[in-house]
Amino acid sequence: MKVLVLGGAGYIGSHTVYALLEQGYDVAVVDNLLTGHRAAVHPDVRFYQGDVRDRTFLMETLQREAPDAAIHFAANSLVGESMQHPMKYYDNNVGGTCTLLSALVEQGLKRIVFSSSAAVYGEPERIPIRETDRTMPTNPYGETKLAMERMFHWADVAHGVKYVSLRYFNACGAHASGCIGEAHAPETHLIPLVLQVPNGQRPMVRIFGTDYDTRDGTCVRDYIHVTDLAQAHILAVDYLAAGGKSDVLNLGNGVGFTVREIIHAAERVTGETIATENAPRRAGDPAQLVASGSRAREVLGWEPQYTEVEEIIASAWRWHSTHPDGFGDA
Repeated sequence: MKVLVLGGAGYIGSHTVYALLEQGYDVAVVDNLLTGHRAAVHPDVRFYQGDVRDRTFLMETLQREAPDAAIHFAANSLVGESMQHPMKYYDNNVGGTCTLLSALVEQGLKRIVFSSSAAVYGEPERIPIRETDRTMPTNPYGETKLAMERMFHWADVAHGVKYVSLRYFNACGAHASGCIGEAHAPETHLIPLVLQVPNGQRPMVRIFGTDYDTRDGTCVRDYIHVTDLAQAHILAVDYLAAGGKSDVLNLGNGVGFTVREIIHAAERVTGETIATENAPRRAGDPAQLVASGSRAREVLGWEPQYTEVEEIIASAWRWHSTHPDGFGDA
């Protein structure tokens, strides 16, 4: 099967590309490299540098590749940045998806897997979050992801484009080979920021908010290994190829860890003391986000292989300790 991965030079996208190749798929990648890395793209895939907002580029690529399915990772994804620059997120995320869907419809491609987010829920009604729970995002990033999901729904109603939208939150860890991992500039994700302290790249890590209604006052998140996320996307492609109907699924371990618990786990993994500094809450950060993955298990047969947070952090530490500058291009 031929799969086109949009945003395949990014963190989750690149890991999904590696997993697709390992499992025998024919893969092509589209990425504008604004946040992705050319060095993260597997050398055995066909690579097209361009933007999902560029309809001419998309149509040319789709006509050349004629993929059987697409996986859509191409989006801006920083909560804090979205609060400061909401129009950037609507332009790239919503506008780009609109252009992409129009091109897919014209090309006749009927299967797409979408990288969504648990940020669509906002402050959750209950923990763990289920797919039927209220969606009231607390930041523009989550709002754009929800708008993208609705766009997929109406494209299915009007044109029969079948989709699976996968909602997850904190992707983490690195490929077992150690050849790719997480590399953002600037870095905003908790685990790589924490690991920069024992790596000698920062003196301490800031804890944003210590007065949340959680067991130690810091935010609680569900951390899922990037390889497990990659496998879920592949299972969703197979599900659609087998005639599956459109669906929205959470990806979660169902277990949440506080910011302080992640820091303490990183100390155990690295054998180093990690200094911290308390800071005010960040706008748009819900207190808890823990997603139930039960429906993904039922519908896709997805089973996370990395369930221990120390094991996840250890894989991230192998990457960051050997690649302190990431891919060397940022």
